[in-house]
Amino acid sequence: MLDNAIKYTTPHGSVNIQVVQHGSECILKVRDTGVGIHPDEKDRIFDRFYRADKSRSRQMGGHGLGLAIAKWIVETHKGKIDVESEQEKGSTFTVRLPMSQKVKKS
Repeated sequence: MLDNAIKYTTPHGSVNIQVVQHGSECILKVRDTGVGIHPDEKDRIFDRFYRADKSRSRQMGGHGLGLAIAKWIVETHKGKIDVESEQEKGSTFTVRLPMSQKVKKS
C-alpha cells in the first residue's frame, strides 16, 4: 500500500500513515494525494495481476500482486482491508486487524 501510494502520488503531493488502536483493533491508514482509482476499477484492485492503469504500471514496474498479497496477509490475520478513493484527489487504504488477547500466565 505504501509503495503504491508513493508511486501514484504526483510531485508535491503527500503520503500519510496513521496507526491507532481503537477498542480491540489496530487500524492502519495509508492516505495519499495521488491520481486516485476510477470507481469502475475499485472492486478489482485486490485481484492478482490486476493493474488499473496498464500504461502507468508498466513504466513504474510491479506485477499487479502487491494489493492481492496485502489482502491475503490481512485476511489471514482475521482482518479487513478497504479503500476509499476519488480520481485526481487520492486514496485511503484502511487495514483493521484484531489485537491479540494476552496469554494468562499460570
